[in-house]
Amino acid sequence: MPHLIELDARRRVALGKFGKPEHTRYLVTEHPDGSLLLTPAVVMTVHEAALLRNPELVAQIEEDLADPSRATPSSARRPTSVEA
Repeated sequence: MPHLIELDARRRVALGKFGKPEHTRYLVTEHPDGSLLLTPAVVMTVHEAALLRNPELVAQIEEDLADPSRATPSSARRPTSVEA
């Protein structure tokens, strides 16, 4: 069902009543008739995109997530706080 919304003086619109709370970024497409299509979007770094293009790595990550018992303890230590 369509809803009427109004732009403020700076041409902004509040979308609080629309969409899903987890959608915080959108791509906007303007059609020739002036209608706007908002498509939820996810932004990632170039490095994240490169990792996701590696099917062996993606498969390994999915296997590890499916079976947490395969996890190995990290040898990394958290930095200790230094008191002044």
